[in-house]
Amino acid sequence: MFNTEQINSFVETYLVPWGINIVSAVLLFIIGRIVISIISGLLGKALGRTKLDSILIEFIQTIARVLLYIFVIVAALDRLGVNTTSLIAVLGAAGLAIGLALQGSLQNFAAGFLLLMLRPFKAGDYIEAAGTAGMVEKISIFATVMRTPDNKEVTVPNGSIYADNIVNYSARDTRRVDLVFSISYSDDIQKAREVMQAALNSDERILEEPAPNISVGSLGDNSVDIICRPWVKTDDYWPIYWGMMEKIKVDLEANGMTIPFPQRDVHVYQEALMEKPAEK
Repeated sequence: MFNTEQINSFVETYLVPWGINIVSAVLLFIIGRIVISIISGLLGKALGRTKLDSILIEFIQTIARVLLYIFVIVAALDRLGVNTTSLIAVLGAAGLAIGLALQGSLQNFAAGFLLLMLRPFKAGDYIEAAGTAGMVEKISIFATVMRTPDNKEVTVPNGSIYADNIVNYSARDTRRVDLVFSISYSDDIQKAREVMQAALNSDERILEEPAPNISVGSLGDNSVDIICRPWVKTDDYWPIYWGMMEKIKVDLEANGMTIPFPQRDVHVYQEALMEKPAEK
């Protein structure tokens, strides 16, 4: 049996120091959580005043919270007497192993971070990237979700997008509509140009500046190809494209001009058959 002196010695030597350390570690963790919450809130408010995307702001807050929590946990364990140097080495080795195993995901992660930082496109833009064209619906850290014109949802890894050319059709307020019409070599080019200009003038969505360009683009094998390039608001691009293709075609035909088809001249030569000499 333990006597009173031994019990008091045990309490003073082990229980009291351990109790103090445990209480200190718990208080350190609780205070650390409160401080982390305050710092995260202040960081979110500060970043909210910038032009950063909300997804990127939330991501930065998450990373900051994770790093601060690691610092608080390591400090609490150190207060308990745990060898934190070895723990940090183990965590570093584990992080390296996880990084090697998730190399592709980390590439998408880095690309997503850069896309949110540089903002070559935003939600609602119509883009072409990584072999896919569609309207951007969502940009996350690892992938971008696009909706194609035929209403298909496509999820594209951010690494593929960032490694390829990005064409943003919605980035500018105006766009040029490129139209090509073919007329016969016997048709009047100036008359065709006037018909096209009249068709453009009849639509208020066609911008006056920059002025439309109507010129002979090329002399084809069967036709004279005339380019018609009006400028429109980006939102009016496809309605103008489809509408003008039909209207100008009808107007050209109404003014007696023909849209030629590919033609080939076939020459047939007939040669008289020579009679074979009679066999002897």
